[in-house]
Amino acid sequence: MAAYAFVVAMCGTTLPTPLYRMYQRELGFSSFLVTVIFAVYAVGVIVALLLLGQLSDSVGRRPVLLAGLVLSALSALSFLFERGLPELFAGRVLSGLSAGLFTGTATAAVVELAPRRWAGSATLIATAANMGGLGSGPLLAGLIAQYAPDPLHQVFIVDLALVAAAVVGVLLIPETVRDRSGTFTRPRRLHVPPSVRPAFVPAAMAGFAGFATLGLFTSVAPSFLSEVVGVSEPAVSGTVVFTVFAASTAGQLLMGRVGVRRALPWGCVILVAGMALIASALLTASLPLLVVGAVAAGVGQGLSFRAGVTDVGRHSPPERRAEITSALFVVLYVAISIPVVGVGIMAVTLGLRQSGLIFSGCVALLAATTAVLLWARPVRRDA
Repeated sequence: MAAYAFVVAMCGTTLPTPLYRMYQRELGFSSFLVTVIFAVYAVGVIVALLLLGQLSDSVGRRPVLLAGLVLSALSALSFLFERGLPELFAGRVLSGLSAGLFTGTATAAVVELAPRRWAGSATLIATAANMGGLGSGPLLAGLIAQYAPDPLHQVFIVDLALVAAAVVGVLLIPETVRDRSGTFTRPRRLHVPPSVRPAFVPAAMAGFAGFATLGLFTSVAPSFLSEVVGVSEPAVSGTVVFTVFAASTAGQLLMGRVGVRRALPWGCVILVAGMALIASALLTASLPLLVVGAVAAGVGQGLSFRAGVTDVGRHSPPERRAEITSALFVVLYVAISIPVVGVGIMAVTLGLRQSGLIFSGCVALLAATTAVLLWARPVRRDA
């Protein structure tokens, strides 16, 4: 039930991805403004993580998860009653706040609720729920936008129904935080203890490159497909974005066989190959090549993401696990927002194709550098 709630909350954050082109036609804004709308979401995530990342450690997991679902429902209502840009911005901010509450809290809750026999797979369940939810949003919205008569409204009605079921599920799960004050304490700065930093730093480095790629696909992928590749069907754009996250989940499954020490650098290497394929797809306007590049990039991101979260989680004190996980996600959501805004700024003067090529080169360089550093200083077995 906790994993289902995680999926639903993350699904709501990416639902607008295949709909941005429709909003562009309806409201007449540019691809740059699409990236700004997306970045506003990331700002909401980061604010929630910074101010409330440790909240569930003191008041409990369930109250924070319920608050995140309420914010997700308010976001869906903002899009449902959209009349212009103010509602779009409000919906994205609320969605970001919801995701910020959920990422660290739900990851910790799923790990803590897992039966002892599932202990080795608990982190996989949590990260797969995260990535699966993020990937399900564009697929669901793309299919509804393609075949439903009123896509800009019906998709959010479906989302509200999913959120309502998730609320019931969270109300039924047990609380896993035993020592809690039950009151809201003054937010404190997220802090990573020195004993956790040897695991945290490489996880953050590898995660930055992977999440920058996810940010590109969840913000301007429909614009790339329409303006560069010549494919404008929302079902296709939603499926392409879903492919990245499905591949990420596959990479997370593969990490169990590869191991943390090898998954972090090799995930970066595979991500480099994926970015090379994506750049080739932009040069040749090839949809199949773009899909293959999305799969490769997703697998690489999934490998390094699960390896990083696993290593950070196993070296974190239980009473501070949500706080440290939230600190990691702050880094990842900086990666998912700032580079994408850079793409939007470049697109105004250079065009989407050129900005996409520059972005691919920068991410590939960062991932390659991270792989070299990880091989020079491998992940420690013990903190």
